[in-house]
Amino acid sequence: MATDLTAPAPPRPDVAPIQRRTVRLLFATQTIGGIGVTIGISVGALLAARIAGTAVAGLAQSAGVVGGALLAVPVTRLMIARGRRPGLVLAYLVGAVGGVLVVLAAAHRSVPLLFLGMLLFGGGTAANLQARYTAVDLAEPARRGRQLSLIVWATTIGAVAAPNFAALADRTTRGWGLPTLAGPFAFSAVAFSTAAVVLFALLRPDPLLTARRLAAAGPVAAPAGTARRAAGMRAAWQVVRARPAACLGIAAVAMGHLVMVAVMSMTPVRLGESHSDADVLRVVGLVLSLHIAGMYALSPVVGWLTDRLGRRAVILGGLALLLAACAVAGTAGHHTPLLSVGLVLLGLGWSGTMVAGSTLLSESVPTAERPGVQGLSDLVMGLAGAGAGALAGVVMQLAGYPTLTLLAAIATVPLVALALRPVPGRGPDEED
Repeated sequence: MATDLTAPAPPRPDVAPIQRRTVRLLFATQTIGGIGVTIGISVGALLAARIAGTAVAGLAQSAGVVGGALLAVPVTRLMIARGRRPGLVLAYLVGAVGGVLVVLAAAHRSVPLLFLGMLLFGGGTAANLQARYTAVDLAEPARRGRQLSLIVWATTIGAVAAPNFAALADRTTRGWGLPTLAGPFAFSAVAFSTAAVVLFALLRPDPLLTARRLAAAGPVAAPAGTARRAAGMRAAWQVVRARPAACLGIAAVAMGHLVMVAVMSMTPVRLGESHSDADVLRVVGLVLSLHIAGMYALSPVVGWLTDRLGRRAVILGGLALLLAACAVAGTAGHHTPLLSVGLVLLGLGWSGTMVAGSTLLSESVPTAERPGVQGLSDLVMGLAGAGAGALAGVVMQLAGYPTLTLLAAIATVPLVALALRPVPGRGPDEED
């Protein structure tokens, strides 16, 4: 996309009603989409363990992460060519197809079909991530952060509530003849389809296309092809390598996500060891809701601390919380309340590394190169999470949950060393 949406712009009262309508619509669909994503994720490891064994459970969760990362490429290309609406609709529909395939995999106990379904299920995650960018296409510069945060909060509402719907979905669909743990994915498919239909019908005019028209009619337009050149992964990697602060930012985002996914993905399996089938979904729903609340509920406070105390200080604070989470969860045994405390700390630590790391990364590179660098960060984060989820199942089966949390804690050591090393500062637009 050739438009530089970070450049200052005069007030545009003509598009203010469009922006308000867009944000309201995205808030509603993000809530629905958040429910769809999280209700499936909350039981994905349990379902995979039932079908293929504990060692494969982490791989199945990783397939969803990889699917979201891979689907971001065609979805982004479609948005560049046709606008936000078709891209978001496509991502949600792919996620709905994935949910249906997971239900079929559970019915036929098919491992290949399970992995294909989880891969496509990642479309829901891709749509939720892209919706955040949609919220700022037409936002005034002074309000972009607040309007994006509204969409983040909408995702949080759905994500926190969703795990507690898993037991209800499972009971309801068992009456329809679906196997145990397949029901939540059927509900996810319905949620994604609903979000896709609502966006297709109501996201008009398209905010990205409208922003492009405004930029084309304005006094200054970005040179054609600038954003396309800056978006290449190779060019983005060269930009990051030349800036130690950007390296720290991308490492903080990736490592925080790696530790969070490794521990969180196997926690439902850990809970399944000490709870009956009648209770496990309810317990898993409560614990994961607390974890997700830790991830998102205090994100505005984390952002404020990032500005007040500095990026590096909050990254180190997030790492300290991740280490505390591993210690608490790893020594909790089968004590569910203590394990819940560990998962809340895990979410708070992830929030610290994600918010401060992303802020440091963005401000460490010139404006024209930020989209490509941010895309590289998302790719590295997704691969880190996928690898962590895949290895977590193997470690869980061979050595147990306490060993998994110990290895996750050890993995943070290189980032601690990097965060403690002095990094020369660089202004956000020093080279623009």
